[in-house]
Amino acid sequence: MIDFSQFAHNQPLVLIAGPCVIESEDHVHRMARAIGDIAGPFVFKASFDKANRTSLSGYRGPGLREGLRILAGVKRAGYSILTDIHEPAQAAPAAEVADILQIPAFLCRQTDLLLEAGRTGRIVNIKKGQFVAPQDIARAAEKVASTGNSQVLLTERGSSFGYNNLVVDMRGLKIMRDMGWPVVFDATHSVQLPSGGGAASGGQPQFIEPLARAAVAVGIDALFVEVHDAPERALSDGPNALRLDLLPELWRRLRALDALVKSGFLHA
Repeated sequence: MIDFSQFAHNQPLVLIAGPCVIESEDHVHRMARAIGDIAGPFVFKASFDKANRTSLSGYRGPGLREGLRILAGVKRAGYSILTDIHEPAQAAPAAEVADILQIPAFLCRQTDLLLEAGRTGRIVNIKKGQFVAPQDIARAAEKVASTGNSQVLLTERGSSFGYNNLVVDMRGLKIMRDMGWPVVFDATHSVQLPSGGGAASGGQPQFIEPLARAAVAVGIDALFVEVHDAPERALSDGPNALRLDLLPELWRRLRALDALVKSGFLHA
């Protein structure tokens, strides 16, 4: 199982990957096995509920109880688990299964949610809101740390740039890392076009690798990618997901670049 020490700056890049949302029990198990075969040890990501869908008709997932039951099965199969929570009351039950509790970007300033996540003692991954400056997300990390839990990750997922568009300011990765917290780059939500599909979000997956390579070159501790075997049929965030068959070469190249960066060669 994942340990917070694996996110240290001198450690190899950690992969966090999986489908946006639990589509079925069979699907999450197939995806976990496939990603594990490609990448080796990694953190499996899937949400039991996506409460911030663009449209009321958008698929949200199986819900807390059924979703955690399914994720518990994935954990028993030997995988570390990351999942989102949206309400303070979800923190404790989710922590019984998940190794990492994720705070969605839209909720990154919700004090009660951050405090309850911190009190579980689990690693807490805070996704920096599209509306939050890199230096300001430290306040959210401090809320979690106030509970005595300093196992906090900060995730960059792009900033709002006009309507239906995001941009990644690579300076933010260094700013957040210099504040002392491990930094994760979300390469798939960063290419999302929020609500760009009308009733759903669009995406530009052709930019996943260029942005991921740039982030690794700057220096990050983990890479977050939503991966799907058939993005065109995905029930959530398919337009910005990485196709499973593209993961092997992407991960190979990023691991090589990460090793080069952490060897000090690029900073010599």
